[in-house]
Amino acid sequence: MLLTAVQSVSLTVVWPRSGINGLELIAIALISRNGMALPRDDDLMAKGTMTTIVAVTGATGAVYAKRLLELLPGKKMLVVTAHGKEVVEHELEGGLGALQERATELLDNDDLGAEVSSGTGPGRQMVIVPCSMNTLSKIACGLADNLVTRAASVCLKEGWRLVLVPRESPLSLIHIENMSRLKRAGAAIVPASPGFYGKPQSIEDLVDFVVGKVLNALGMEDIAREAVKPWRGMKRESKNKH
Repeated sequence: MLLTAVQSVSLTVVWPRSGINGLELIAIALISRNGMALPRDDDLMAKGTMTTIVAVTGATGAVYAKRLLELLPGKKMLVVTAHGKEVVEHELEGGLGALQERATELLDNDDLGAEVSSGTGPGRQMVIVPCSMNTLSKIACGLADNLVTRAASVCLKEGWRLVLVPRESPLSLIHIENMSRLKRAGAAIVPASPGFYGKPQSIEDLVDFVVGKVLNALGMEDIAREAVKPWRGMKRESKNKH
C-alpha cells in the first residue's frame, strides 16, 4: 500500500542524496508533487467553501495580507501574532480593523484549542503573509508553540497547501536552509518580490503582483488573473520588414 502511494506521485529524485534519509524521502513523496503540496479538495474549491487561514506575523508587508483577504473566496480565518499586530498598526491605515473587517473570523494566536489547530474536519489551506524569519524557522524545526505555527504544522502533516511569503533581505544561510527544508516538506515559498516587467503604475500594482503569485500557489489562477494581467511577452519589432 505504501509502495502504491509512492508510485502514484510524479516526483523526480536522486537517491541517495546528501542530507535526506530513506524515511524522509518517502515522506516527501507522500506529501508532495513536484515540490508542491498535494491538491486540496476540488469540490470545496469549486463551491467557494474552502477555508483559508491567513496568518500575519512580525515582518513588514501587512498590505499584502489586506489585499489577499480582499480577493480570497470562501471562509477566511485571520490570525495575527503579537509582533504582527504592532507592524499592522504601524503600516496599515485602520490598523488591525482593516484586516479584521475583510476576514470571516479573527482567531487568538494563543488559542491552541482552536478548530484550525487540528487536522480533523474539512480540508483547509494556509497563507502566512508576511512571514517573519522567526515564524518560518519555527515551522521548519517542527515547533508548534502558537496557533500560527501549529496550524502550519497541521497543513504539512495533512498534505494541505501551505504558502509562506517571507519578507527579509539579505538572507542568511540559515534562512535559506530553512526555506529549503520547508519546500521539501511540501510548502510553497513565495517571496514578497514584486516584478517590474509589467510596468506597474502604483504601489497597489506592486502589491497585486505578489498577491497574484500567492493565489497561483493556492491553485486560484482565475482569481490571480483578475489581480494581475498575464504576461504576454515583450513586444519586439518584426525582423521581416519589407
